[in-house]
Amino acid sequence: MPGTAAAPARSRPADAPPLRTAVLGAGWVSRTVWVPLLEAHPAFEVAALVDADQAAARALAPPGREVVVGTGPEDLAGLPLDLAVIALPNHLHVPVARTLLGRGVPVFVEKPVCRTAAEARALAEAARGGAGVHAGSAARHRADVRALAALLPSLGDLRALDLDWSRASGIPERDGWFTDRRLAGGGALLDLGWHLLDVGFDLLGRPGVTDALGTVSGDWLGDADAVADWSGRGRDGGTPARTADDLVEDTARGFLLTDTGVAVSLRARWASHQAVDHTTVTVEGTKGVAVLRGTFGFSPHRVQRSSLTVLRRGERTEVALPEEPVGVEYERLVEHLARRLTGPEASSPDAGGGSLAEIGVLASCVDRLYAAAGRPGLPTKPPEPPRGQGAPKTRQSL
Repeated sequence: MPGTAAAPARSRPADAPPLRTAVLGAGWVSRTVWVPLLEAHPAFEVAALVDADQAAARALAPPGREVVVGTGPEDLAGLPLDLAVIALPNHLHVPVARTLLGRGVPVFVEKPVCRTAAEARALAEAARGGAGVHAGSAARHRADVRALAALLPSLGDLRALDLDWSRASGIPERDGWFTDRRLAGGGALLDLGWHLLDVGFDLLGRPGVTDALGTVSGDWLGDADAVADWSGRGRDGGTPARTADDLVEDTARGFLLTDTGVAVSLRARWASHQAVDHTTVTVEGTKGVAVLRGTFGFSPHRVQRSSLTVLRRGERTEVALPEEPVGVEYERLVEHLARRLTGPEASSPDAGGGSLAEIGVLASCVDRLYAAAGRPGLPTKPPEPPRGQGAPKTRQSL
């Protein structure tokens, strides 16, 4: 597994106090991304850590400084905070965000920000008090994605966008919350598809959607060899007894038509017959087709180097891409968040990406694809854990 990401030092006025930040969730993404990168950035200071497993939260505390450690958001009451990063299981994202927003604490919510469009609306309602909601996939900060974006004007009028993230073997542990639809809200579509849609719709300028088709399947869920072997999460914590209907999908395929006339196809797969995990973004225009192939995220089972090619009337051109270390996009995400909170962008809630409007569009796309695939709506309340088990451990992955 790749090592913990490290952020480079950045200039910041010496007299500017760091933003006191709480991190909720002591799982993989907090251990690997949020705590080390926030601590390394001069704009932030980790002031509190929260997890149902208090020992796991305490183990994340930066050495040499007193940090509040709790088991739930109620333990943050009265604590002066400038930001809370919510990296909890999916079903807790919106309830915890609403609690913190109600106290006037801005939040950054890990993907998927919400499970449904109804949850997106509830989040927007909670933010009306003035505290900001921040989000956004780190993938849009990748150099290869930005290189693709720079090519788009040369492709003419855009006609089609194809988004594909297929893992060779990457199903999260099957008896944890991640594969329980009542808690996670969905499988590969929410987990990988949220990244794909975030990047894809950012490339297209955030259009609306007029039509959707979708299908989901779970053919790999019973295959022990298809379980992720690289995330290092450990056990996610068992969930209440469930039926086949409670399982998420491991594969989702969809088609969306935008109000600008662009056809968007999507494939999100936790497991496949591929040899390596790969992410492919193809943009077709009237003057050319651009294809970006690489691997989003941290998986070591990856395409070793991204490639970007342009095809025009039978002539294929390779576009040079810079080499960059795995995970550097998360450093850029943290820097982007710092600018949104402390720079000129702070005065505009929709500046720079990750706005509530964008969250609503992504959630609506997911809703429409699941509805087209015939998946029933989520229960109004998550299931209660078995007696004596307690709440599922707050493990989250990228």
